[in-house]
Amino acid sequence: MDILRLTNEPLSLESISKEVGSDDCGAISSFCGTTRNSFEDRQVVRLEYEAYEEMAVSEMKKICGALREKWSLKHIAIYHRLGVVPVGESSIIIAISSCHRRDSLEAVAHAIDALKARVPIWKREVYAEGGGAEWKQNAECHWRQKAKGS
Repeated sequence: MDILRLTNEPLSLESISKEVGSDDCGAISSFCGTTRNSFEDRQVVRLEYEAYEEMAVSEMKKICGALREKWSLKHIAIYHRLGVVPVGESSIIIAISSCHRRDSLEAVAHAIDALKARVPIWKREVYAEGGGAEWKQNAECHWRQKAKGS
């Protein structure tokens, strides 16, 4: 089962992990990305996420398909927050269950890299005390890689 969600609501690692749990699985691996309080000596107060939602879910489905081709997985959950995400809160949670740990551990690492490279979700970092805001680009984005190679 693949569970894919874009939401404006806070994310819970515990509840998402329970969604992928199964009595026939010995492993649940997860990645939880949170808003940190600084970037390059600037105080961050929040992140703001926007997405091309239909395409984002479509790409997330493709990522799940690729994960299942490479590893033996039971359930995959990918949740991404949209809107405002304050410091300390989760913006993305990926949880994957499998019979054995290696499959789910490797799949989670691949999933977050693929998501950052392919899924049309954009992040704006907002700074404290008149520091403004800045749209951020993931290093994994394929269009950024092409620009570096040019």
